Amino acid sequence: MTTPTVAVLGLGAMGLPMASRLAEDLVVRGFDIAPARLALAEEAGVIRAESAQQAVRGAQAVLLAVRDSAQLADVLFGETGIVADLDAGSIVILTSTVGTDGLADIVARLAEHAIDLVDAPLSGGPVRAGAGDLLIVVGATPDAREKAWPILERLASTLTVVGDRPGDGQALKTVNQLLCGVHIAAAAEALALADALGLDPERTLEALGAGAAASFMLANRGPRSLQAYDEGGAEVLSRLDIFVKDMGIVSKAARAAHLATPLAAAAEQLYLLGEAQGLGESDDSAVIRVIAPERRSR
Repeated sequence: MTTPTVAVLGLGAMGLPMASRLAEDLVVRGFDIAPARLALAEEAGVIRAESAQQAVRGAQAVLLAVRDSAQLADVLFGETGIVADLDAGSIVILTSTVGTDGLADIVARLAEHAIDLVDAPLSGGPVRAGAGDLLIVVGATPDAREKAWPILERLASTLTVVGDRPGDGQALKTVNQLLCGVHIAAAAEALALADALGLDPERTLEALGAGAAASFMLANRGPRSLQAYDEGGAEVLSRLDIFVKDMGIVSKAARAAHLATPLAAAAEQLYLLGEAQGLGESDDSAVIRVIAPERRSR
């Protein structure tokens, strides 16, 4: 299957650029409850559907970006679920980070309809999604991967198969999010300390980025952490409450494995505090304001 018809359900911050990217080469039908998002998708060459059911009928693949496993189950099997409208032999591509909890049951229920789940959580953000520059890890059977490959390769610059089971992708993404969550919190803490010690945070960030303390998250979130103190804060590229969710997934997975993750637990508390302080919809770099509510070197 080299030119599949793809249904994209949800045309939000990630769904719209992914649908737009896919529509450059494939037939893409999209649905969103927001008319404005549907209009933007149409401008990008996506075929407008008036319902999720209409979007998926006759599609060989359905791409989903949902918040959690409960929402995934509802989209597929709920009162207005799409499973009855999916063709046997089609695939559902899960791009979200939802964790492994409950995923095996969803896979089994889809299998009753001869539908495969491709577990393909991604990283990269909206700009990279639109450019086909995402990082995607995949857990799926070889047959399901073969069906999904023409779609995933258009979205990803780095596409890694981590296992033959749905859930393997979620497991690796859980490990990834542990590191990302801790790194963001550590970068915020370091920059807050630099400010408290009277150092210029911008020069500190430049110096740290050239040495052994450098990391992707320090380089990416560091400047935005300093912008968090500006009026309006940093541009929201990844909401803080996403890491409340993701670090919760990390904690739950670690408990199930009887593994202590003290650094992840500490970082999770910072994101929870940030959410409680009204920063949930802010960029995740705003976690620095939990550590240091005001910047001193002004």
